[in-house]
Amino acid sequence: MTNGMLKVGIAQISPIWLDKKQTLDKIISFVEMAGEKQCHLVTFGEALLPGYPFWIERTNGAIFNSEIQKDLHAHYMDQSIDIEAGDLEPLCKTAFKSKTAVYLGCIDKAADRGRHSLYCTMVYIDPKNGIQSVHRKLTPTYEERLTWAPGDGHGLRVHKLGRFTVGGLNCWENWMPLARTSLYAQGEDLHVAIWPGGIHNTFDITLFVAKESRSFVISASALMQPKDFPKITPHLDKILAHSTGFLANGGSCIAGPDGEWIIEPCIEEEKLITAVIDHQRVRAERQNFDPVGHYSRPDVLALKLNQSRQSSIKISE
Repeated sequence: MTNGMLKVGIAQISPIWLDKKQTLDKIISFVEMAGEKQCHLVTFGEALLPGYPFWIERTNGAIFNSEIQKDLHAHYMDQSIDIEAGDLEPLCKTAFKSKTAVYLGCIDKAADRGRHSLYCTMVYIDPKNGIQSVHRKLTPTYEERLTWAPGDGHGLRVHKLGRFTVGGLNCWENWMPLARTSLYAQGEDLHVAIWPGGIHNTFDITLFVAKESRSFVISASALMQPKDFPKITPHLDKILAHSTGFLANGGSCIAGPDGEWIIEPCIEEEKLITAVIDHQRVRAERQNFDPVGHYSRPDVLALKLNQSRQSSIKISE
């Protein structure tokens, strides 16, 4: 990494849906694979561990006090991640052994919020130092609000990775100009956008964010097919009624700081996608436009970022 070159990977995979243990084992196997291919960073899709809440729009999720929704939410909570309890420790150990940093989308039952509300969380794991940021999605999108709680700005942070400075956002957060700017202003030049899966999401915004920021952009998506739902899933017949083909078809891709493809969107295929990127290209593209540097006007326009972790209680002794 000393020469500005960085090998990056996208693990475009499906979860073993709502099965925390088996999905984590699968994630670990792909981190090991990325390490064998000498990737410095490997990325995974939004909510991959233990899975995206596909049931909501398929089971009339907005019906108040529905027993179906209660059953599924309780099951989701049971299979979600407790970071403070060490659920990601095996992954951190694998990242260390593989010498590979990880961006992972997971569902976190946050200890500092009572462990009974769920957050769509993006975790950055440094291979030497473990978990470095835990970003809870600021605003769940549309029906997601029926199962995920809104997050805060605590995890809007960037991390040094060789010559690069890497940061990331969950799914539609990538459409939020101020959320993007908060990362640009911290020096981000490698942006990771994670998605539950869908070329309809990744095709246009990946190129746009790359061109806007003059950064490399990785869009990491998951996959989901009916075969990926375990038979023991509550109300499985209702969730899969009329389902054919892919519920999430991937669309993982990488764009360069000139807004052109390095890896075009890949769909309907489970694989580890890799590319080598060169930091010199960032520096070259910033010559004529830097959105938070020489082309910014902080005397006219400036952004305020609150990185404090929000909590319902403050205890004084």
